[in-house]
Amino acid sequence: MDWVYVVVGLVILLLAGDSLVKGAVNMSLRLGVPALIVSLTIVAFGTSAPELLISIQAIWDGVPGLALGNVVGSNTANVLLVLGIPALLAVMHTSECDTRNSYLQMIAATVLFIVLCAMGPLTWVSGIILLAALAAMLTYAAMSANKHRKQTSESAAVEDEEEELEGADPNLGWGKIIGFLVLGLVGLPLGASLLVDGSVNIARQFGISETVIGLTLIAIGTSLPELATTVMAALRRQADVALGNVIGSNMFNLLGIMGVASLVGTIPVDPQFLSFDLWVMLGASLLLIPFVFMKVDINRTWGVMLSAAYVAYLLFVLA
Repeated sequence: MDWVYVVVGLVILLLAGDSLVKGAVNMSLRLGVPALIVSLTIVAFGTSAPELLISIQAIWDGVPGLALGNVVGSNTANVLLVLGIPALLAVMHTSECDTRNSYLQMIAATVLFIVLCAMGPLTWVSGIILLAALAAMLTYAAMSANKHRKQTSESAAVEDEEEELEGADPNLGWGKIIGFLVLGLVGLPLGASLLVDGSVNIARQFGISETVIGLTLIAIGTSLPELATTVMAALRRQADVALGNVIGSNMFNLLGIMGVASLVGTIPVDPQFLSFDLWVMLGASLLLIPFVFMKVDINRTWGVMLSAAYVAYLLFVLA
């Protein structure tokens, strides 16, 4: 049955990822909001739902280290794996996207999280700080959306977005848009839950430790919603949704998920995280600089390099 859960979970993730992208980009058309803003909020939060559920459950089960490993491992996988694999299938024209502000916010969130981890266990105080930073990020996103609506007329906004988002339907009804979003937001955590449960049971049969499971198997499993969404976005030539999804998910993982988890219970920080894993996460985030600031597309060569870097990281952790 564990193998059945893995296969069914993968299928649900792919279908839900496609549904969420359709709903998000079409909602952005109807509201006159840039697709990047939508991907930084609705898509990012929806694809991060599995990490939130697993992190809270880990603390309730008395294994808080699993929650920390899940988020740190997921953020590393989001950059190297979630952007690497889709680039092998289709070139992501990130040179056409302006993600500088959101990327700088992600780096700031990463540095803030590392500083809090270095100060000791993550407590309710850490949780409040992280959630306050998340609130500031959401406020900025809302202000950016309002500014965009004021500067662009509704007809011009629809025309611009039609050119930018291939395959989007600006005339899609609200009922179908909401239906796509609901199916995506419900299907992603369901698919991830089935896949992770099956994978963890299989891993335990081979005697793999909880720490390694958190950094690798669960991290990959909970990053699959981001991977599914990004693959679909790349195939639809929606690079802004793909990159915005990764940046938004990483910010929400650190600020939202760890913020809530720190309120649920104290999370100790293993010395291994301070000496290695947190810095790998930061280093992976810095690899996005060429795509954000230098107008470089994520082509197949970059896809091979990013994917290879993640495989090397996995081999090191497993060793």
